[in-house]
Amino acid sequence: MLVLIRGAGDLASGVSLRLHRAGFPVVMTDLPKPTAIRRTVCFSQAIRFGTTMVEDAEGVCCHTAREVKDALDAGEIPVLPDETAKCKDWLHPDVLVDGILAKKNLGTKITDAPLVIALGPGFCAGRDCHAVIETMRGHTLGRVIWDGEPLPNTNIPGLIGGFAGERVLRAPDTGVFHQLRNIGALVESGETVGEVNGLPMVCTISGVLRGILPDGTPVTKGVKSGDVDPRGNIQNCYTVSDKASAIAGGVLEAILHTIPLVNRDTTIDLEGTL
Repeated sequence: MLVLIRGAGDLASGVSLRLHRAGFPVVMTDLPKPTAIRRTVCFSQAIRFGTTMVEDAEGVCCHTAREVKDALDAGEIPVLPDETAKCKDWLHPDVLVDGILAKKNLGTKITDAPLVIALGPGFCAGRDCHAVIETMRGHTLGRVIWDGEPLPNTNIPGLIGGFAGERVLRAPDTGVFHQLRNIGALVESGETVGEVNGLPMVCTISGVLRGILPDGTPVTKGVKSGDVDPRGNIQNCYTVSDKASAIAGGVLEAILHTIPLVNRDTTIDLEGTL
C-alpha cells in the first residue's frame, strides 16, 4: 500500500518514520521552501539539501515518478516540493495523510484516496476524510476518530516540563529572520537566539533549543520561529517526539483497521491442549 503524506514537518515526519519502519512505501510533499522549526527531525529538509536523515531513515528530494520509484526501491523516503500534492494524480496512493497541521483544511478531500486520514483540528471524519487523529496533548492524544472532529485548537502549546506557551519563540517583527544559535544549543532565559530587523528574539525559559527557523527565512511578526525544550536533553533534538510517535501510532492503527492483513482460516482447534 502506497501512502502519500501531505506535509513533511516534525509530526508528519514522525508518522512517515513509523510507517516506513512498518514496511509501508511512503511519499511525502512539502513547500518548495520549507518552514519547519524542528529541522533536525523533518524530512522536508531533503527539499533544501537533496537528502536528509531522520533517525535511521533517509529522505531524498524527487521531482518525477521515475525518481520516486527509484527512491522507494532503494528503501528511501521520496520528498517532493509539491505544495498542493498534485503528484497524487499520478501516484494514485492507497492512503493519503494530511499532516500539514495548518489547523484548517487546505484542500484535502475524502475522495483523494481510498483511505484519507487527517491530523488534528480543521477536519471532520466522514466529511473531509475517513479518519482524524487527535493531536492535542493529553488523555486522547493519538486516538483515531472515525466520526466527527478532534478537540478544537486552543492556540496554547502543550505542557512540556511544566511550561506551555513559554516554550515557543516568536518573530519580533516582520522581515527576514536571522538565526543566532543552532538547534541543540543549551540556552538561558533572557538569551537572544535570533533577530528580525535588529529586534531580538529572546528566550523566556532555559533549556535546549529544540527548533529554530533557518537564517534568511521571511517571517511575519508573531509567527512561531523557535522552540525551547525545558527538559534540556540535547538528544531529544535529534529524535521524533513522544507526541509525533503517539500520532504515528494512530495513523498506523487507522490503516491496519481498514485492510485485511491475513488471509487464512483462523479457526481454533478445540482439541488442542498443553
